Amino acid sequence: MTSRATLPSTSTSPTARQLWTRARGVALAVALLLAGAVALATLQSDARHGSLDPRSADPYGSRAVAELLAERGVSTRVVTTLAEARAATGPDTTLLVAAPDLLTERRQKVLHAATAGSGGRTVLVAPGSPSVGTLAPGVTADPATSRDSALSPDCALPDARRAGTAETGGTRYTTHHLDADECYPSRRLATLLRIPDPSGDGDTVVLGAPDILFNTRLDQQGNASLALQLLGSRPHLVWYLPALSDTSTTGQDDEKSFFDLLPSGWLWGTLQLFVAAALAALWRARRLGPLVPEQLPVAIRASETVEGRARLYRKAAARDRAAAALRSTTRTRLAPLVGVPVTQAHTPEALVPALSAHLHGDGQPLHSLLFGPPPSDDTALIALADQLDALEREVRRP
Repeated sequence: MTSRATLPSTSTSPTARQLWTRARGVALAVALLLAGAVALATLQSDARHGSLDPRSADPYGSRAVAELLAERGVSTRVVTTLAEARAATGPDTTLLVAAPDLLTERRQKVLHAATAGSGGRTVLVAPGSPSVGTLAPGVTADPATSRDSALSPDCALPDARRAGTAETGGTRYTTHHLDADECYPSRRLATLLRIPDPSGDGDTVVLGAPDILFNTRLDQQGNASLALQLLGSRPHLVWYLPALSDTSTTGQDDEKSFFDLLPSGWLWGTLQLFVAAALAALWRARRLGPLVPEQLPVAIRASETVEGRARLYRKAAARDRAAAALRSTTRTRLAPLVGVPVTQAHTPEALVPALSAHLHGDGQPLHSLLFGPPPSDDTALIALADQLDALEREVRRP
């Protein structure tokens, strides 16, 4: 027993190979997740590069529309700031807003104030609930989108009637303007609105989907005809691509926190991930049935087991548990040698008198040795182990 307490200290830190063995599964999963995210981002960026940009020849660009308009004498100019868009408004200009929902509420109000009464045309491409009510007062976006992409005009607007069927199916709108042209209905709600400006010759066109402007969709149905008529009614076309870096009219209302920049629904997504993680932890931690003893796959020497347990005790400074284990084992071995049943080996009243009679000595030192308080330091623990060894040897001496 002395050898157990005086074993040399060995390192308990895992090796680099052990760390890799434990973490390689998680590392592989993270690597696959990152690779998938990068691949998805690359594919999406390639597919939507230059989306609705009249300078882009990509499938979802709008260069074809710009070139067809140029052949008809309509100039196209791209702007990316609100200040440029405001300055460009006028009776001879069509202002196309490619992504109205990217504008903050303050910018929407500023832009609407500039276009109202200008005498020009404003085309809003697929505005949703965040923007349509401000840029086109009196218009509301329906939460349910159109089921069909290609729709019939079913209205008196000459541009729509000449174009015929076009792919305007997307966001559907309702309006309180009695003089508005409601075209391309889907389930009785329009996907294209033309709202005349009561203070002048201008108007606002609300388009439910951007498909008629895409290079890849321009030759389908009457898309080209409708796009040219909507954008070619004035000699100048200003194509406004709102940029997130636009600081031309920065104000307090435009300042957004980190959480405002996160996509909508992130809170519910985070909550779902938390619930999924909690369920996974519960599934992994739950023990289905009692513990089942199993044979070890390899033989482990007793000395290694003792050494490992001793290191754990030492690392945790558990001298009380180590002393209790030494005393309990010693009492269990001594009891049969002095005629005490093993069931009473841990009862001082039964074991100590029997040992005293066998050794012909005072029972007080035996009681302190076998049932005393835990040692105060490692030196006392080693001394206790030596004394227990000596006691067992003396009892076993013939």
